[in-house]
Amino acid sequence: MASDATSSWPPAVSGAPHPRPELDGWVRRHGTALRRYFARRVSEAEAEDLVQEVFLRLHAMGRDAPIENIDRFIFTVARNILISRHRYHRSRHAGAHEPLSATSDPVDPLSPERIVIGAAEYERIVAAILALPPRARAAFQFHRFEHMTYQQIADRMGISHQSVKELIQRALVRLAEHMDDGT
Repeated sequence: MASDATSSWPPAVSGAPHPRPELDGWVRRHGTALRRYFARRVSEAEAEDLVQEVFLRLHAMGRDAPIENIDRFIFTVARNILISRHRYHRSRHAGAHEPLSATSDPVDPLSPERIVIGAAEYERIVAAILALPPRARAAFQFHRFEHMTYQQIADRMGISHQSVKELIQRALVRLAEHMDDGT
């Protein structure tokens, strides 16, 4: 089975002869057997993709010399594709993933009601922060909104690290109480 080794792929514009006629023959002759080979190992949809991957790799090889035992070569490529696929899935722990479905989707659609509730909650928490004692409010704002460490806050406010910790803890308790009370 001699081949035109100098030809390139993909074929030229329509009407031109196919530059790799042996590839068409391989697809016709081995496509069904490859589908069966993959179908015993993966889902039917994946089998179709893997068959195409085999022929894509064969095409991409662009060998200069004819392949002596094409049957064995094609199934060796198929086996290597399965090994690569297995390594890929194993490295990404594919078996541990659960697909999202309508029942497992944690996202709640934004309805007008949810938007109003969110705006009301936002106003409540802002009012609660503004109602904090000045030093507790300052420590809380530095920590939560400016992402400062306790030591940075202590240096800025001229107090100890422990005092900052107590101010923020008191602020959190008051905010939680304010939000629980609904006031």
